[in-house]
Amino acid sequence: MSRRARGLASLLLAGALFAGCFSDRTTGPSGPGGTVSFANDVQPIFSGSCAFSGCHGTSNANPGGKPMVLASGQAYNNIVGVFSVELTTMQRIQAGQPNNSYLIHKIQGSHQSVGGSGGRMPLGSAPLSQAQIDLIRSWVANGAPR
Repeated sequence: MSRRARGLASLLLAGALFAGCFSDRTTGPSGPGGTVSFANDVQPIFSGSCAFSGCHGTSNANPGGKPMVLASGQAYNNIVGVFSVELTTMQRIQAGQPNNSYLIHKIQGSHQSVGGSGGRMPLGSAPLSQAQIDLIRSWVANGAPR
């Protein structure tokens, strides 16, 4: 490889690494070893797409059951190991089991196939991107750690 080609390759690699410093954290794991972090990867998705007044931003977000408040500092305790109000036989997030987690079905739009009801989440907005859904699924599959 010529000196010029090596220099160009180094410049491209440096640019790619530098660009990664400013990437959207909802598209890839930020934790050590590529693990998904709830605080750094999952919560920003909820905060940007779900935790609004009238949706899942306040305590009246789910009348008749445990509120599904997805605001920072409250979301984890409201979803992990908590049974869904719409489908009382399934937890919102069952650690280690994304296919048995109702919230995963709601964001994928597959909730009716498991006996759920209502619309795909986020309701009235564009669906989450496949990268965001994959990130949340990965977090659940890895035990839904704090």
